[in-house]
This record gives sequence, C-alpha cells and structure tokens, in this order.
Amino acid sequence: MGSAADFPKIDFTSNFQNIINNALSSTPETRQAVDPSTEELLYHVPLSKQADVDKAVSVAKAAFPAWKALSYDERAGYLGRYADAIEANVSGLQELLMKEAGKPVSNAAGELQFAIAHVRETAKLRIEDDLIEDTEERRATVRYLPMGVGVGIIPWNYPVLLGLGKLGPAVLTGNTFIWKPSPFSPYTALKLGEIAAQIFPPGVVQVLSGDESLGPLFTAHPDVAKISFTGSSATGKKVMQACASTLKRLTLELGGNDASIIYDDVDVAQVVQKIGPMAFMHSGQICMDIKRLYVHEKIYDEFLAAFVQVVKSFKVGGGGDPEAFLGPVQNRMQFEKVKDLYSEIGKQKWQVATGGEPVACDGKKGFFLPPTIIDNPPDDSRIVVEEPFGPIMPVLKWSDEDEVVRRANNTNMGLGASVWSNDIEKAERLARRLEAGSTWVNSHFELSPYVPFGGHKWSGVGMDWGIVGLKGWCNTQASWVRKKF
Repeated sequence: MGSAADFPKIDFTSNFQNIINNALSSTPETRQAVDPSTEELLYHVPLSKQADVDKAVSVAKAAFPAWKALSYDERAGYLGRYADAIEANVSGLQELLMKEAGKPVSNAAGELQFAIAHVRETAKLRIEDDLIEDTEERRATVRYLPMGVGVGIIPWNYPVLLGLGKLGPAVLTGNTFIWKPSPFSPYTALKLGEIAAQIFPPGVVQVLSGDESLGPLFTAHPDVAKISFTGSSATGKKVMQACASTLKRLTLELGGNDASIIYDDVDVAQVVQKIGPMAFMHSGQICMDIKRLYVHEKIYDEFLAAFVQVVKSFKVGGGGDPEAFLGPVQNRMQFEKVKDLYSEIGKQKWQVATGGEPVACDGKKGFFLPPTIIDNPPDDSRIVVEEPFGPIMPVLKWSDEDEVVRRANNTNMGLGASVWSNDIEKAERLARRLEAGSTWVNSHFELSPYVPFGGHKWSGVGMDWGIVGLKGWCNTQASWVRKKF
C-alpha cells in the first residue's frame, strides 16, 4: 500500500475537466450542478458532445489490445495502486461528495470507505476457465474473454461507489472503461478520473461529463461493446432499446420497491433500531432501501410506536453536517417528484405516524423533506405501489404467510427483500418465496464485493459484483480441442 506522499495531490475546488487519453480535456461549453443542501451552483464542468465521445471511444478501443494482453495479476496491481491513490485523496473527495450529493459526514465517509475497499477486494477476484470435458479424444473448455470498450452510466445517489463498482470489474477482466457520471453529480467522478490518469495506461480509464444527451451518444456508438447502467426502470428500458440497434451487451441495475416482512416473534426494540437506518439511509434515495414494511398484526402497534421513535431521532441536516443522518433530496427534479407523493397524504387521507406534508418556509434553502411514515395505507396506494426514492414509506399489517408473500411480490420490481424472525428456518423458507435479486434474513441492504447484486423483473438485467458480475464484462467462449484425429 502506497503512502499519501507517493501520489500527487489533486485540486478538488477547481479545474473540473474530462479525462481523455490520460489528459485533461475541456469543452467549448460548460454546465453547473447544484448543491442540494444550499441550492447554490457548484463548479463548471464539461458539456461533452459527439466529438468528445468519438475521441474517448477511439482511444479506449486503441488501448484495449495491450490492456487485455496483461495478466489478471498485472491488471489487479493497477487497481491496487488506484485504491491507494484514492485513499491518499480521500479527504478532498469526501468534501466534494458532501457538496454534490448533499450527504452528511457519516454517509459520505461510509461511501468512500466501502468504495475503496470494493476496489481492493475486487482486485483479488479471478475468473478461471471451466473445464467441461477432458478425455483421451478431446477437451472442452469454457473461457471468459473481455469484450472491449465498456461504458458505465452512473446515477446521482451513490456516485463514487456505483462508479468504482463498475470500473473495477470492467478493467480487471481486461476491458477499457469510460465513466459517464450523472449530470447532477459529476464532480467526484471527474476527480477520480484525474487520479486514474496517474495510475492506468492511457485510454484504459476515461471520464466524460455532460447533460442528459450524453448517454444516448454512448448507447448508439458502434465501437462500444458493453453498457452498464444503474438508474430508474423507465430510463433502463430506453437504454435497452438504444443498445438493441448495435446488439450491445448490457447490465441494468434498476429501481426497487423492497419489502421487509416482520414476524411476531422478533425483539421489537432491537429490530426497529436496525430497520430504521435501512429504510431511511440517504433519505430513502437508495434502490435497496426498505420501501415497504410489513409487520405482523400481533405486534403492529408496538412496532409502529417504537419505529416512529427511531425515525424521530434522525437529525436532518445539510451536506457536511457531522450530526445529521438524513440529508436533502439530491436534486430539484427528484425533490418535486417526492413532494408530489407527499401531496397525496391529504388528498387520500393517509394516516401519518410521523412527519407529514412539508411546510413551505420563506427563505429556507435546500431540498429537505421531513422523514415520514404512513400508517397502514391501502395496498393500491401510490406510497405502496411506487418507489418513493425519498424519506417517506408505508408500514402495513399482515397476518397470513401466503397473503403477505403475495402482497410483497405484487410489484413489477424485484430488487431486494428481507424477512425478520427469531426462527431462522421459518424466515429462510419464506425468503425463498420472494421474487427478488437479493434476499436477507434478519438484515437488509447487506453487500459485499464478492456477492453479486441485481434485480428480477423490472429491477434489472444481469448482476454487478462478484464472479457473476465479472463474467458480465466478458464474452463466453466454448473452446474444443480434438486430441486425436
């Protein structure tokens, strides 16, 4: 592991430019994102166009043959040095992340720590050839070969972790990688690209910033072999359609409406302390946050009262607040969407356990909303059917196992789901019936670089991370060797 002195320091307050061929690259036009805690404009960033995309893809394509020719161990060495360089600049990255994403200190620090560990642990993974048959006459082997130029289209909610979580597997398997950050959170990505330019050979890792028109330029480009997209299901469908014209490989990690089912044998005081953060982390702006909470009717009232107290204890504050747990909604577009959901409270006469419709406050800046729990709304309510992606959620009663499984599965989404019980065998049996890419017993939103995650149904296609995720960056090749003519 290198020391901080081994890596040049990056300026995190100016000079935000694209990284193309390991060089800073400006554009004639620029744009600015907004600090969601203050609504103030942040730094100017490039507004990339077709010429910038063409140049970056051309450079990545040219770098691919030499990069894929390296061994896994050699490519892993680059990733290890990259993780060290990120860690040497972690304080500057954290300050930037708190500004662009509105994250309180604990959330920003946690994202960076996990992201750095993710790069290091991913570098330890290896895909081995699968020997299918080996007889005196012939040998059959399945190999996994890099695809070429890969593009990661990254969302605004976890811009560092989700970006590095695609970069690491892509380059480890021998692909070259172009990072397209969200227009709402481009800053950490550009600086991570600047750090990468100190580590990787030219063209292996590049970063391009732009507006909503940039993604379609990559999905249409004939020399891009793979798109890995994380975002909403609606946008994921558009990405899938766009990739069809050139038959690109793709991975889609999309929205979720995760259900959590609570049996009546749990220790209520313990469980609410765990579920509270898993439901409201990053103000509900995580695809794998708990979005629907089904509580057995025997403990419903006790559970709801205790859960309300936990949520009331969460301090709301702006990016960089050392005491805050909940920050703002990350951008105005999402803020207005979630406010529209809050407006249903009065219209539909939902019972509010805590929180409620936001009160307009003259002169108050920031996209803040009160953490809100809706008490047992109808199953066809918007708050149950839709993914809020904000700090509001329903708590619902259940009594029959078959019924609660049907209700939990009654959604187009299938990202994650959890079951909570002191009877592990019973909980596992029910969890196996849930239609989701990840299930947990007595936890939720538990992740590892070694374990794939992704969704069923409208929550995605393919999976990220782990060996399964690595294989998603590879073309599968069947190799036959005839030993005797």
